[in-house]
Amino acid sequence: MTTLTPAGIAFRPGTQLHSAHTVHTTPLGYDRAGIPVGAPLPVPASAELVDRLNTCDEIEVAFHGKLGDTLLALAAVRALTEWHALRALSTTVRATGPYAQLIARSGLLAPTPPDAPDAGAGPGVGRRAVIGDRAGVETRGPKAAVSVVCDPAAPPGWSSDDRAHLDLPARHYLALERRLGIRLPATAPFTPLLLARAGRFAEALRAAGWLDGLTIAAITATSWPELKDYTPRRYIQIAQQIADAYHTQVRLLVIGGDPGTGMHVSTQTTRSGVEVLYLGGIPAADLIDLFPHCRLVIGNDTGLTHLAAMTRMPHGGGPPVIGLCARHSHSKWRTGLPHHHAMATALSERMHQGDLCPVRDAIAPDTDLHMDAFAPATLAELCLDLLNGVR
Repeated sequence: MTTLTPAGIAFRPGTQLHSAHTVHTTPLGYDRAGIPVGAPLPVPASAELVDRLNTCDEIEVAFHGKLGDTLLALAAVRALTEWHALRALSTTVRATGPYAQLIARSGLLAPTPPDAPDAGAGPGVGRRAVIGDRAGVETRGPKAAVSVVCDPAAPPGWSSDDRAHLDLPARHYLALERRLGIRLPATAPFTPLLLARAGRFAEALRAAGWLDGLTIAAITATSWPELKDYTPRRYIQIAQQIADAYHTQVRLLVIGGDPGTGMHVSTQTTRSGVEVLYLGGIPAADLIDLFPHCRLVIGNDTGLTHLAAMTRMPHGGGPPVIGLCARHSHSKWRTGLPHHHAMATALSERMHQGDLCPVRDAIAPDTDLHMDAFAPATLAELCLDLLNGVR
């Protein structure tokens, strides 16, 4: 269901499917649903890539760039590890770089023995394949047998079986499937999950009462604050309207980025009774353990919002997540998970329909509103619907 607001803002649920006839896509080249797992594809594999991967006994996962790009590219890592499993190749998979600890939470890596050497200290043993972003491959790939670069601008939106696969994880997964020339096991959603556990940071907040009752997390961290920061003030307005509707206290966790000074924690009590906890510079691994304890997460289309969507309890539970998409495609910059929703402007909808990017394609917006387009009252109504299970 898509709901239009008076301001022209559209709600795009995570369960929404897109027909290949309504958006610009690239045909996948085969009827994926009709091909058995492990069978060759009717499109040629990249022979050089496959031959080199066949000689590797180690896969190194090396992402050194943006958090959001890294998270949405983990579907490519999933594709490569599943290919190795189908080929019954004896391969070690390890992660290096700044996101190694986070990637280890995805279940894509084998557990590292306690006496193993530092994963980031050396090149490893045997013939390596490196998969990562361009910065990671440039750092770790010069001596590798083969490298796979996950560039968010590269894979198109694919179409198969009259369905459009538009989210970035699906683009990465299917692009690598085509290059490997074999039907891989996964079906949508292709995004690997990050499993929460009993972390000390989340337990400390629970002991302090911040996870009691109705707790909402709001993301303000972004690499582009002048265009993407929805601001704590607006989030507090949303929380106040939710508190009024439920006649209860709301605890709001405002999660910001790392300003370069480490962790920063402070509190605020508003006149309407909303308790606000500002959390700045919290490591992503700690937030993995925190997000599933919230009732709802809302944020701009940035890395920590993607992180919240990918984070689930071991039994699969977790909150709905809303991404605010003002300029970029609401379908591409999402995890593809059913609980990961979007509120999108008209510009975001047009980027989605044409598979365009305002940065890559140098498309200037027709308005300077950006995040101002999302009225707190409109978002509060959406949050209440999700909390009440209406959407």
